[in-house]
Parts: sequence; structure tokens; C-alpha cells
Amino acid sequence: MSRNRFRGSTLSASVTAVLLLAGSAAGGICLAGRSSDHAPRASASVSSVPAAGSTAVPATTTEEPTVDFDAALAAAVEPLLTDVGDAEVSVAVLDTGSGARAVYGDGAYDTASIVKVDILAALLLRTQDEKRALTAGERGYATAVIEWSDNASATALLRAIGGMEGLDAANERLGLTGTTAAHAWGLTQTTAADQLTLLEAVFGTDSELSEGSRTYLQGLMGQVAADQQWGVSAAGSSWALKNGWMPRTTTGLWDINSIGRVKADGRTYLVAVLSGGQRTKETGIALVESVAKAAVSVLDAAR
Repeated sequence: MSRNRFRGSTLSASVTAVLLLAGSAAGGICLAGRSSDHAPRASASVSSVPAAGSTAVPATTTEEPTVDFDAALAAAVEPLLTDVGDAEVSVAVLDTGSGARAVYGDGAYDTASIVKVDILAALLLRTQDEKRALTAGERGYATAVIEWSDNASATALLRAIGGMEGLDAANERLGLTGTTAAHAWGLTQTTAADQLTLLEAVFGTDSELSEGSRTYLQGLMGQVAADQQWGVSAAGSSWALKNGWMPRTTTGLWDINSIGRVKADGRTYLVAVLSGGQRTKETGIALVESVAKAAVSVLDAAR
């Protein structure tokens, strides 16, 4: 069900061997001998020209094996989908330290309430452009929309940024190429890869968002209400997240999404899991959490 893009990272032969052993035990890590589109080309080492009368040394070429993290992620996720009916899932993960990333699935999904991070990011971009701080009212809406997932506050902030057009314009600045805003904001369409790009804008340093804006948004995502602390948080600790959940009236099935940052084994990961067609909210949460844990484990095993 996945049409994944290859985004591998070049590893040393010794690390690759560890990953191969770990994958054999887990039944799913795949290795590929092709170069990553993000890694430098494997270098060729050639001996110098021999002096006259000396014995020539044959030229040697060394090539480090690479890991196809997309394939490894697919192998880890697909066994989790054997008993989920018609539900679909997509996930994207990034190790912020090494830069290794992987994506499973390239379809578009309803955002449900994860779009509230996007809406607030758009508002923060606007205040930066206007060289002003958030008003007291905007701060109230921002707290309610992220920590409590308040829908009325999201509608108010969407109006403040110029509606659908304002959100689309902000997403262009943030580098989201597969996200299309909807007037009914929960029906905004997005991809896991785009949500990972959004997380990089919020938690990274190379961002249109200022340091102050990033710190503010991160703080809110680290204080969501207790009954909303599920999802990607299952994959580690020191989380900061936003979840989305929405039953579709036409089918009675659920959209269940989770995006955020977690720490595991001393590493920091950004994770975005999107899903649709879930039978219940509870089964959807369980699947999203298992997929998030699988995604982090794939990159963690590469160490």
C-alpha cells in the first residue's frame, strides 16, 4: 500500500552489520546497495602512478553499503496492518541527530486536529512579519487550541490568519508541498512527509519561524491535556505533541493522527503518523502508537 521515496543514510559497514543482525531478529530490516539521495557518493580510492621499474598496484574501489530506511520502515509497519480492516496508515520519522529519515506511504489524509499546529504556526509567522507579539486574546486562543484542542479557538485563529488562503500561503513558506487547506479545517488534506516538514519547522533551527516562535509552540505542545497524551508519546519520553481524532459522518470510521517530538535512548526523533478508516478511536490510537514505536525503532537500530 506504500509508494515510498528512498531517503537512506550511509552507514559504516560495522553499523550495517549490526542493523542486519537486528533486522534478522525482528524479521524486517532490509539493506540496499544503492546510494542515498542525501548522502555523498561513495568515494573511489585509486593508487598513485608507480615509479618506473616498480610493480604496479591495482586500482581499488571501496564502496560503503547503505541502508534503505524506507524499505526497513515498510517491513516494520506492514505486519502491524494485518488485522485493521480497511484502515490505512502513513508515517514519517526523522533522527534529528544523524539526519536519517524514513517515510512509509505517500497518500493524503484528513488532518483532523493536528492542523491546529499548522494554524498557530501561520499566526506566528504573521506576527513576525508585523513585528509584534501575540495579543492577550491570541495567546488565549493559542493555549486552548494546542493544550485543549479547542475547536472554536481553531476557527478563530484560522480567521485571524486569513482563512484557507492564509494557511496555504504560510504552508508555502514552511515548505509543505502536499497540504491543502479546507474551510472546515479538520478536512485539510496533508501527508506524513509534509507533517514531518512542519515538525522540522517547529523543532529545528533552519526555519521560517523565529526562535521565540518555535520555543512558544514547543512549550504548548509539551503541555497537552492529560487525556490527550497518547500517540507518538508511546515511542519515547520527553514528548511534545499534538493529536487529531475525528469520526467521519458518512462512514462512522475514524481519522486518528499524531505528530510530535520524542526522545528514545538518548536520541531525539520527530514522528508523524496519519491514519484513516479506523473502526474505533481506541483501535486507531493503538495502531498509531504501535506504528510510531516501529518507526523510531527502525532508526534507533541503525546506531
